[in-house]
Amino acid sequence: MGYAYTKGVHPVGDGCYAYLQPDGSWGWSNAGLIVDGEATLLVDTLYDLRLTAEMLDAFRDVYPPAGRIGTLVNTHANGDHCYGNQLVEGAEIIATRAAAEEMPKFAPDKMARLMRLTRALSRLPRPFGALPVGPGMIGLRDLGLYFSRNFASFTFDDMRLTLPSRTFEGELSLRVGDRDVHLIEVGPAHTRGDLLVHVPSSRTIFTGDILFSNGHPIVWDGPIANWERACERIVALAPEVIVPGHGPIVGLEAVRRLQDYFRHVRREARRRFDAGVGVMDAALDIPMQPFDDWGDAERLVVNVAQFYREFQGRTSPYSITSLFIKMATFHQRISRASGG
Repeated sequence: MGYAYTKGVHPVGDGCYAYLQPDGSWGWSNAGLIVDGEATLLVDTLYDLRLTAEMLDAFRDVYPPAGRIGTLVNTHANGDHCYGNQLVEGAEIIATRAAAEEMPKFAPDKMARLMRLTRALSRLPRPFGALPVGPGMIGLRDLGLYFSRNFASFTFDDMRLTLPSRTFEGELSLRVGDRDVHLIEVGPAHTRGDLLVHVPSSRTIFTGDILFSNGHPIVWDGPIANWERACERIVALAPEVIVPGHGPIVGLEAVRRLQDYFRHVRREARRRFDAGVGVMDAALDIPMQPFDDWGDAERLVVNVAQFYREFQGRTSPYSITSLFIKMATFHQRISRASGG
C-alpha cells in the first residue's frame, strides 16, 4: 500500500490521518484523526500520558485545528486505547456501552499496582522466585520478568480514568464537519465492547484491536465467531485503507489473512481437543508456519484456550490473570525450545 511503518502521523485518505507506534507489540497501539475544516474526531488515545501528549502535538503540527479535539472515540476498553483520555479536555468521548462498563475493570491505578507487584516478583531470589504459579506453569520470578519486559516502557502512575460521556449500542452515525463517520459495534470479540470507525468518503476504516496487523490477535472475551463476523463486515464495506489497532497500515488482504488464521487455529485446536490434548500442549503442538512472521506468538495459547471453552459450550471468559500466566509459560517454553 506504500505506507511507511514509522512512528508518527501518516495521511491515509481524504481528511484521515493515522498515528503509528512500531512495533505494534504489547501496548504500542495506533490512533487516528478524522477532520473537516475546524471539526476534529480523534480515534483512541495511547497507553500513558507522555505518549498521548506526543501524539496530540504531532496531530496539531500537521493539522492545527487538532489542537482542540471536538470528539474522541474509544474503540474498546483496553488501556492502550483509552488511558490518555484525560488529556483530551473538552471533547465528547464516545464508546459502546459495553466498553464504557468495562473500562473500570482496566483502570490505570490497577495497572500501576500490578506493575509494582510484577517488578517485585522479578527480583525474587531462589528458591522463592522458582515457585510455580500453578501446576506446570512458570515460576514467580519469570512471570514478573515477562510482564515487566512487556510493559516497563509505560508509566501508569498519576493517571485518572476518564470515562466516555456518551455511549451507544449497535451503530451510531456522526458528522465531522460535512464528513460522515459511522461507528459500528462488533463486540464482544477482542473485548466486550469493540467498535469499528468507518469513513465512507475516504474508504478508510479504523479497526481498533479487531485487527492486529502482523501480530497474533488475542481473544480476551469472544466468542470468536463474533470476531469472524466483524472481519466479514470489514470486507463487505470494501475499504481501501485499514488502520489497525496495532501494526502497519494495510488493506483487505490483512483481514482475509486474519480470517485464515482463525480457521486454521480452530481446525487444529479441534483435532487436539478431540484427542484429549490439554490447552498448553495443543498450543505448543499446532503448526503455525503460515503465520510464523507474526509477533507475540504466545497469544496463540489464549486463542486455543478460547476455542476449547467454545468446544465445551462454555461462555464465560477466563480471568486475565490466568491468561497472562498461560502466555508467560508458553513464551518461556518456545524460547527454550529455540535456544533463546
